[in-house]
Amino acid sequence: MTPHLFTPLKLRDVELRNRIFLSPMCQYSAVDGVSTDWHLVHLGSRAVGGVGLVIAEKTAVVPEGRITPGCTGIWNDAQVRAFAPIARFVSAQGAAPGIQLGHAGRKASCAPPWDGGNPLTAAEGAWRTVAPSAVPFAPGHPEPHALTPDEIETLVARYGEAARRAAAAGFQVVEIHAAHGYLLHQFLSPLSNRRDDPFGGSLENRMRFPLAVARAVRRAFPSSLPVFVRISATDWVDGGWDLAQSIAFARCLKEAGIDLVDCSSGGAAPDAKVPVAPGYQVPFAAAIRREAGIATGAVGLITEPEQAERIVAGGEADAVLLARELLRDPYWPLHAARALGVDVPWPRQYLRAKPAAAR
Repeated sequence: MTPHLFTPLKLRDVELRNRIFLSPMCQYSAVDGVSTDWHLVHLGSRAVGGVGLVIAEKTAVVPEGRITPGCTGIWNDAQVRAFAPIARFVSAQGAAPGIQLGHAGRKASCAPPWDGGNPLTAAEGAWRTVAPSAVPFAPGHPEPHALTPDEIETLVARYGEAARRAAAAGFQVVEIHAAHGYLLHQFLSPLSNRRDDPFGGSLENRMRFPLAVARAVRRAFPSSLPVFVRISATDWVDGGWDLAQSIAFARCLKEAGIDLVDCSSGGAAPDAKVPVAPGYQVPFAAAIRREAGIATGAVGLITEPEQAERIVAGGEADAVLLARELLRDPYWPLHAARALGVDVPWPRQYLRAKPAAAR
């Protein structure tokens, strides 16, 4: 029998060749939001390596939504033109091209990690950050501007425009980033959302903006193509966002037409104590899949083929997303197939290197 990890997954009209997805990872290598040859090689090599879905990094829907000046954007047509050949190449290798849409909120306007990752100074080109409330992310971070209701409405429209541009670039999957302490997560979490208007306070109010974004993206992206949402299932802080609220949110996302919830965690609090261990976030994907009745993806220290197969075969998630492991080994899916005893196609240019036992 074919291992569950290598069975196709169909979401709307998109059939993914396997359940191994490249998790979106920022490369901090764009110029004015425009992707470069680095992105083509980075994303294209993972498609060549056999993943079922390649998700491009968190891509800002407005310039102020970038984490760093080197982050990709999709707020103009030049950015669409740069992404189009990347999406074509990924598709030509048999993988589905996807893109993650996001806004960094109060965690924007920072240097790339290799330059320290700290907030930019005015001399370095800092821009004003925004958030649900005027609460800095951490000591040394600037106080963000609290978004007005009109500004929130404008951002909802920008997400919809970004989804239309993503489709124009040839992406077959869009993922909305509502995790890791970025803007939509900032609205969800009581740690960062101190509002007393219709966008703060109760769970219903805190979900209002993220759900409006989900509906706008779903309307704007072709109905034949799937939309994902990445969430942080818990803040790992008492009194913060937690699994019970995530399940409620996932149920609402399903009603909004979202096809899969990508289950990560953390990012809202700099001092959170996260019990990192192999597969430590898988239980979140399993609980949300079971309780909300929606497809889920599991992510976080999934490194071994047998581990990934157990997750999918056991019904804990519908797919696994690999991040650092695919940075270390772009051809992990080909190696995993051999380890699990299944023969999968190799790129014909590489057939001379395919192990004889796997032919």
